[in-house]
Amino acid sequence: MGVSGAGKTTVGRLLAARLGCEFLDADDFHPPDNVAKMARGVALTDADRWPWLARLNALLRGRETQGARVVLACSALKQSYRERLAEGLARCRLVYLRVDPAVLRARLASRAHRYMPASLLESQLATLEAPSDAVTVDAGLPVEAQVTRIRAALQL
Repeated sequence: MGVSGAGKTTVGRLLAARLGCEFLDADDFHPPDNVAKMARGVALTDADRWPWLARLNALLRGRETQGARVVLACSALKQSYRERLAEGLARCRLVYLRVDPAVLRARLASRAHRYMPASLLESQLATLEAPSDAVTVDAGLPVEAQVTRIRAALQL
């Protein structure tokens, strides 16, 4: 979890590959109205996020019921969002990709996301409730180093 530009998708894909499990990107599950709103540079509200979080939780519970392990890349900015994602799951571990805001701004200035403009970073930073119960990784490190640290911390 982390704000836009933290590297959730990049790190998540590599971690899932190293673990031999499925990777899911929460961005792929936003309803069209959320995508359109963000594309216009309008930050999502809690009301916008709740159905999306419920859908992600249902996906995770379904995979867990099947005995599958999943790496999910998701902003999960607030504690209440993380609680909703983990609701009903027997196993859920959280990794927080922490990055200096100056690094984030530079990353976002040089990338093109399909709907998330760099202008929304400040609203994400304002919304972020850094978790106290997560494995925290410096997302300014090389991706391989991040994955190595995550695996060691989670004993995977």
